[in-house]
Amino acid sequence: MACEPPTQRDQPLSRYSLADLVQVLAHDPTLGPLTRSTVWRILDRDALQPWRYRMWIFPRDPAFAEKAGRVLDLYAGEWAGGPLGPDDYVLSADEKTSIQARARCHPGRPPRPGYAQQIEFEYERRGAVQYLAAWDVRRAQVFGRCEAQTGIVPFGRLVAQVMSQEPYRSAARVFWLVDNGSSHRGAAAVHRLQGAYPNLILVHLPLHASWLNQIEIYFSIIQRKVLTPNDFPTVTAVADRLRAFEQRMNAAPRPFAWQFTRADLESRLREEDPTPLPVAS
Repeated sequence: MACEPPTQRDQPLSRYSLADLVQVLAHDPTLGPLTRSTVWRILDRDALQPWRYRMWIFPRDPAFAEKAGRVLDLYAGEWAGGPLGPDDYVLSADEKTSIQARARCHPGRPPRPGYAQQIEFEYERRGAVQYLAAWDVRRAQVFGRCEAQTGIVPFGRLVAQVMSQEPYRSAARVFWLVDNGSSHRGAAAVHRLQGAYPNLILVHLPLHASWLNQIEIYFSIIQRKVLTPNDFPTVTAVADRLRAFEQRMNAAPRPFAWQFTRADLESRLREEDPTPLPVAS
């Protein structure tokens, strides 16, 4: 019963709580009433928590394994069956959109013994900024810029910012990993960017697979450590903080400990009832 959708028993619930299960059992003549502690012991024994859930996205791209495998090969230092050379670089890029500047209506209070930091709930909106960034997977360097809006032209400025400097300007190959967002979607983006930079290779992730993009890890870090709690008087203050954090990260480079491999992906896709693929936050 704990593994059934509640609607299967005509229950007006989206998921069961422990109390809900006890109540439904009490009215089921085939099972009979059970105490709350007994139900808890049964669930605990089988590691079932029907009141919990998580979001996931089913891999609908027919070429999911092929596209995802190329990305995972790059993370492992390979491309097209051969190892990456010392003059090859892998960049993971994307946009973090609509970062608001929220000026709090009253100054915050610092933490003190027995009390957490206090942040005023009410705020004034002081505009929003778009943050475009590229993460060098092997060198652990981040390159970012703030723009008024996203799009082909702003993303092109990010690419130019990176590709105009060494070692990328003189590199043998620079792989750019991107999702299917409108700023860098499809064959048109490949033609546009690889035409402008002969050593650039644009690699698209499968549809709905941003969790494969390491820049999302960096975005999650700045969300936790830079943007939360959000208390900025202007969008300029947001941009200044983001640039300063880039410098902090680049001063002590540390690649992400990526462990999910092509073999892990193939094993998971072979499973009859695969464990859900994670969704990047």
